[in-house]
Amino acid sequence: MAGRIVKLFLDSNVILSGLLSDKGAPRIILDILSLNLPFLSGLTGEFNLLEMERNFKKKLPALLSVYRKYFPRINLQIVPLPRPAELKDFFGMAAEKDIPVLVSAVRGGADFLITGDKKHFGKIKLPAPIALKIVSPSEFVDLLLPEIIKTAPSLEKES
Repeated sequence: MAGRIVKLFLDSNVILSGLLSDKGAPRIILDILSLNLPFLSGLTGEFNLLEMERNFKKKLPALLSVYRKYFPRINLQIVPLPRPAELKDFFGMAAEKDIPVLVSAVRGGADFLITGDKKHFGKIKLPAPIALKIVSPSEFVDLLLPEIIKTAPSLEKES
């Protein structure tokens, strides 16, 4: 990982949890991404954004304006909706509703897919050239983030 940008793909549930609570691993991840650290890059999919907006409108309409105001501060790159042909190779690897999320993470070149839904994603066996690691928010914060920070280039300016 040393000397390169680590890409984090955030599933909808991580973004929603992080926006709705000021504690916990999802919020820590959002806060870290909002710092624009040179060795971390956050992404999510257009599919995820549509899912979040739908959930806000249906379950939490009063929070939709808060979401729209604060979401840009997280600095996430948006991976366009996968084309149907891109989904075909992934059928059977995950629940059908989660395939666009998985394809978006792979297409975005993510190193990590961070999701609170490991029951659907946790057993996926991806083909060899794909090095995507699927982790929960707490796994990322507790186990992986310290490693990434340790191997990142120094943030101090040279004098």
